[in-house]
Amino acid sequence: MRTPLMMTLGLGISVLAVAQPANRVKKESPSYFPSKNNWTHQSPQTAGFDTALLSQAIHFAQEKESKNPRDLEIAHAMTFGKEPFGDGVGPFAVRGDATGIIIHKGYIIAEWGEPNRVDMTFSVTKSFLSTVVGLAVDKGLIKSADDTVAKYVPPIERYDPAGGQRTAADLGQPQLLYPFATEHNRRLTWDVMLRQTSDWEGTLWGKPEWADRPDANASNWLNRKRNEPGTVYEYNDVRVNALALAATSVWRHPLPQVLKEYIMDPIGASSTWRWTSYRNAWIVLDGQPVQSASGGGHWGGGMFINAYDMARFGLLSLHKGNWNGQQLISTNWINRSLTPTSAQPTYGYMNYFLNTDKKYLPSAPASAFVHVGNGTNIIYVDPEHDLVMVVRWIENNAIDNLVKLVLAAQKKSS
Repeated sequence: MRTPLMMTLGLGISVLAVAQPANRVKKESPSYFPSKNNWTHQSPQTAGFDTALLSQAIHFAQEKESKNPRDLEIAHAMTFGKEPFGDGVGPFAVRGDATGIIIHKGYIIAEWGEPNRVDMTFSVTKSFLSTVVGLAVDKGLIKSADDTVAKYVPPIERYDPAGGQRTAADLGQPQLLYPFATEHNRRLTWDVMLRQTSDWEGTLWGKPEWADRPDANASNWLNRKRNEPGTVYEYNDVRVNALALAATSVWRHPLPQVLKEYIMDPIGASSTWRWTSYRNAWIVLDGQPVQSASGGGHWGGGMFINAYDMARFGLLSLHKGNWNGQQLISTNWINRSLTPTSAQPTYGYMNYFLNTDKKYLPSAPASAFVHVGNGTNIIYVDPEHDLVMVVRWIENNAIDNLVKLVLAAQKKSS
């Protein structure tokens, strides 16, 4: 049905036409921030976009929907589940339709799919994890990201809900976790853990680090060379989970509670997001059972969240940690997050994928960056164009073309 206020452009795409109800659009501001329960829409034309070209871009995103099974437990079994010790240990769910939101200068100018649906977001979770580490630095709980992690992490007791009693067979077996006690791990800083250049060694929550995206040569699994911290980039969720455990020790609170208080509530996120973890990732902290958060959905778990809440986090990233005049996380921390290393020029702090020399997204400005998770789930942040875009369940190799189409729609009318 067509009304004077909205055009439906097929395949579930909605963009506002020129006519607007008086209470929907405020006077344009370069620093508009949505309130908790309201996000003002603006027509593409008013925002300086060609509606037809923008519609083509959105159709492209829907046509390039991920071909993997929508049942994400089955998708896991077909991919990461084939790795050694690859069984899922956290929750999976059946995902929704290809979904997206495009935001220009804070206003929603287009959306499609099911933006209210709470879905897994996989490794975008890592961006929330690095944020709570940054908050710990900002608040002085961690003196510096260049400090070694080991000095902040005491021996950790695992929580056993069954209250299992040790037997003679358990003699000599560790009763506590020491995730940063080896000669190599004692040297690791928060910085190299955040950059995935730590080469952390060990097993956590039943997952050895070598089993995550394992070497094609099985003879290297247990006898691999240890790399100097900071010199070799390797994307590895076991190491991410070790960082999450360390951050939990520092905060002495579950990380989802920290994120809620200091970030998600102030940016007006909904009450529907959930940062889940593994069923066996429980520790005793100050006499209470606490679940150590996971850094993604590699074995299930991670952040379950809707696209609007992802977009709010993207808008916070765009404004370098400032939300409507309130500095929620320091600009210095965001700048460090956006600083590449020689080991991986297109990666900053997790999970900031950088467009250094336009290598990651050739069609985007070099200043753009993306929070990325499997699926593919992305939060595209483009300071040059004052643009944030959330895209869910798109083929990974289609992302650059989508960005190209959206930017063409903006340039066409400017």
